[in-house]
Amino acid sequence: MSQYKKMIIYQSNKEHFIKHLLSNEIHEIIEATYQAKTGHRVAKNELRSWQESMRYMGAVLDDDEIPNDAGVSIEYSIPQTSKRIDFILTGQDHERNDQVVIIELKQWEAAELTDKDAIVKTRFQHGVAETSHPSYQAWSYSELLNQLNETVYTDNIHLSPCAYLHNYIEDGVITNSFYQPYLEKAPVFLKGRAEKEKLKAFIKDFVKHGDKSDLMFRIENGKIKPSKSLADSLAKMIAGNPEFIMLDEQKLVYETAIKLAKESSPTNKNVLIVQGGPGTGKSVVAVNLLVNIIQQLRLVAQYITKNAAPRAVYEAKLTGSMRKSAISNLFSGSGSFHSLEKNAFDVLIVDEAHRLNEKSGMFKNIGENQVKEIIGSSKLSIFFIDEDQKVTFSDIGSKEEIERWAKLEGAKVHHMALESQFRCNGSDGYLAWLDDVLAIRETANKTLDQLEYDFQVLSTPNELKELIFEKNKINNKARIVAGYCWNWISRGDKTAFDISLPEYAFEMQWNLDKDGSLWIQAPDSVSEVGCIHTCQGLEVDYVGVIIGDDLIVRDGNVTTNPKARAKTDKSISGYKKLLKTDPEAANQKADGIIRNTYRTLMTRGMKGCYIFCTDPETQAYFLDRLRAGA
Repeated sequence: MSQYKKMIIYQSNKEHFIKHLLSNEIHEIIEATYQAKTGHRVAKNELRSWQESMRYMGAVLDDDEIPNDAGVSIEYSIPQTSKRIDFILTGQDHERNDQVVIIELKQWEAAELTDKDAIVKTRFQHGVAETSHPSYQAWSYSELLNQLNETVYTDNIHLSPCAYLHNYIEDGVITNSFYQPYLEKAPVFLKGRAEKEKLKAFIKDFVKHGDKSDLMFRIENGKIKPSKSLADSLAKMIAGNPEFIMLDEQKLVYETAIKLAKESSPTNKNVLIVQGGPGTGKSVVAVNLLVNIIQQLRLVAQYITKNAAPRAVYEAKLTGSMRKSAISNLFSGSGSFHSLEKNAFDVLIVDEAHRLNEKSGMFKNIGENQVKEIIGSSKLSIFFIDEDQKVTFSDIGSKEEIERWAKLEGAKVHHMALESQFRCNGSDGYLAWLDDVLAIRETANKTLDQLEYDFQVLSTPNELKELIFEKNKINNKARIVAGYCWNWISRGDKTAFDISLPEYAFEMQWNLDKDGSLWIQAPDSVSEVGCIHTCQGLEVDYVGVIIGDDLIVRDGNVTTNPKARAKTDKSISGYKKLLKTDPEAANQKADGIIRNTYRTLMTRGMKGCYIFCTDPETQAYFLDRLRAGA
């Protein structure tokens, strides 16, 4: 069984796989290993699907021409994502070249055509829904693995994807010519003896000899290429290069939005609400939509964020490759639509829509409501939202608020979700663990697997600083952030230190960049501390978070203290006023903002998050929660 770290649930060779299958224990082995490696039980329907699909794969591999020492790997997790490849066969072809056959297994019995690229409809446990075509899914997983794993590329390991729908009788839908581009990249095999023989022939084209070189061990332990940053890839995307492969629900959201963009008009207004947590690819999908709606559909579109930091970084990255006027036409703040005529834009794409405000302008006295104004100014408005990232009293972006104004504007509302994790090393477990630790919501993730994500609790702020400085030497993608518990005194006195912890002889300043929005990429800004306003909507490889006294733990209970927030922090402006009239509502709102702030700060790191808590009991709590899984 598996000699690898943790990314493969089952690993053996064809001979042992067949033995485990004949003894009717393959699904039990997979279940036990899955539970041991993930700490979670397997759902009964998933266990049944493993049992049935492995039986069919056993029948396919029961062929003397497929070598007994061909490698068999089941449920391989693709690095940096939460996606898993169902079945992999490894070996060598007749010329002794390394070959990997990727097989996407489906229990489907029927499907329906759609008019969206690579999208079909089929029945799931909770009813009929749209999803990626199996060929697209197999190809996209293969392509992603090819891009991420340097061993695959440098060792010239050939990947051959396909899909096996062993319960599906040919009906002209799955094999329809509409899906031909993906059927060519990853052929699909259906139910029946003839189809089984075709799949056998496909495998034998690539696997003539056994796995003599521990292919999956090499892939599993191969160097993983650095994660692509959206900001770094922006210029190439706008030049027409597909920098990011959209997987599963990302592809579905993208194609749905493209279809709505084509169909929307002043008399057929549409609103698309896309909900998704940190690292689910909201911004990647949003920028892909911006580029292709403008370039391919030739429609007038803009990308909107309330927070200036993402726009500033994107604009800086594009400077030199585009005219300044062209760049400014692509990106906009959320407060510039109050005076526009109806339907001035074909499409408005709102990223971080939870940050929208009611009024616009510096003094919050312009316009009526940003949500209303955006919907009114466009034939199609797309809102990417995560309500658990509301971080100020002014944030009004919610599903209900958008629905309310859409109805008043006569727009049809569509709901979608992004769930798969592409940040935090692809660890869904870290996000769920963090929600549980911060008491945002109770989850089953009581422990954290540190092999999945590099999370550390540092003993002193100096250790945190040293570690971030060290990580930053790699590629200038490590930063320190903090809760807003220290006044910004260096704004007026450049020699003063804002964050001062005398007991540790620790002193640092809040970011001093003339344009604080560019703090996250400025060459020397690792020596300055950022806050929620300079990093929300952006990402680094490693983030160090100083948790101040606004989040404290007493007797195991996570509580918040709004009074510990700095006077210069405008995030909870309005708290004291509300406290006088409705103390319960004031404290509840401030509590959510503080927890959401730390959740957002602690999910900026793609590879790791390191924390230090100024409160000793809170520091001990995080250490205990971390050690619980050790």
